[in-house]
Amino acid sequence: MVMGSLPEQVDIAVVGGGVGGYYAAIRAAQLGKSVALVEKEKLGGHCLNYACIPSKALIKAADMFYEMQHAQNFGIHADKVSINAKEIYDWRIGVSKKLEDGVAFLCKSNGVEAIKGTATFLSSNSLQLTNGTSLEFKKAIIATGSDPTVLKGFEFGGNIVDYKKALMLDHIPRSMVIIGAGYVSVEMSTLYAKFGTKVAIIARSDVLSKFDREAVELVKKKMAELGIKIYTGVNPVSHDASSVSLSNGEKLDAEMIVVAVGLSPYTTGLGIENTEVQLDEKGFVSVDNALRTTDENILAVGDVIGEPLLAHKAMRQGIVAAEVAAGQNSSYDNLVVPAVIFSDPEMAVAGTLEGEGIKVTKFPLTALGRAIALNTTNGFVKIAYDEDNIIRGVEIVSDDAGKTISEAVVAIEMGATLEDVADSIHPHPTYSEAMQRAAEAALGRSIDYFIGK
Repeated sequence: MVMGSLPEQVDIAVVGGGVGGYYAAIRAAQLGKSVALVEKEKLGGHCLNYACIPSKALIKAADMFYEMQHAQNFGIHADKVSINAKEIYDWRIGVSKKLEDGVAFLCKSNGVEAIKGTATFLSSNSLQLTNGTSLEFKKAIIATGSDPTVLKGFEFGGNIVDYKKALMLDHIPRSMVIIGAGYVSVEMSTLYAKFGTKVAIIARSDVLSKFDREAVELVKKKMAELGIKIYTGVNPVSHDASSVSLSNGEKLDAEMIVVAVGLSPYTTGLGIENTEVQLDEKGFVSVDNALRTTDENILAVGDVIGEPLLAHKAMRQGIVAAEVAAGQNSSYDNLVVPAVIFSDPEMAVAGTLEGEGIKVTKFPLTALGRAIALNTTNGFVKIAYDEDNIIRGVEIVSDDAGKTISEAVVAIEMGATLEDVADSIHPHPTYSEAMQRAAEAALGRSIDYFIGK
């Protein structure tokens, strides 16, 4: 981490060096402000070091291993494909280290003073750092993120771990029970099942309960093919070193137990009580649409201010908060925060598929040339629009959903119509064509898919 002689006073102090924090720090420096960024662990925070990036690195490795074992549909027979878990671990660590070093370089290059340690508010214009020195500021931005929620009776320790530890393994566990059924559980269960782990998920109701059930059913179908067992309507009641007992009397093998029941805002030890900052009933920092807290000198971004707890939301908010702190007339007024679940197939959604006067048209991947060529027809694109044909939402289930959804985000933000998308030439053969084909179908002029007269 970048270190130097610690400043005694700065224009803007950023507490937390995750994606929201370092985006805020660098943007503030670009605007000519003196900036200090305080991070207690690693620059890049959870996203770069423990969550978003590491999980995608492991998902890529798991997909490669699985595809090699199932390449016969393409006439490829790969024999004796094996896993070296330590080498996979080294790759995963190397990816995070490269990105962490990159953030340090960007901070230094932009004149951000990165300080390793903790910061506690002494007042509305000063912080106490780990070494006991104080740092005066004109404005501060809280970007401390969140931490995995602890489940009573299944506290972390021994074979009970959070998602961070589960992504730091240098071995492939024989069996794994995941408590919780959100996107973390779906992604983790899928990647480890592809590595050969026997995986079970304990869900209060069902996996991805907040998402469109038609889309979720396609994901669950693949999970079932991978041997993932989903236990719904039951609770974990006890555990030992190798198993978890359920409220229905069943006992599940569990070399490792992953607790993934949600995230809680990280405000421990921040000294918020020494400021005018207020928290809501769930413990999140309260902010307005300019990301200002109830303290005139302090702003906040990312997970610590509440849903959705997504890295790309924090990045955008970091930029806005920096601009506001620097005196610019900026606000967090984005219409859409896309969500991507890196399941198999991927799921992505932007905007809404529901509401008064909204219609929805679906285009299946069974009619898409690219999907047929790659044997990935398990999916669809849904496009939602109003009476003026303005696009209000898009849902994609596809191997390329995480990429294709960006077009939907831009379309919704710009108030694009079905005609705008349908009449824009999309490259062939690609998954992105499905957006165009869905818009064409909604207009009643589908060529590749017969929807009836």
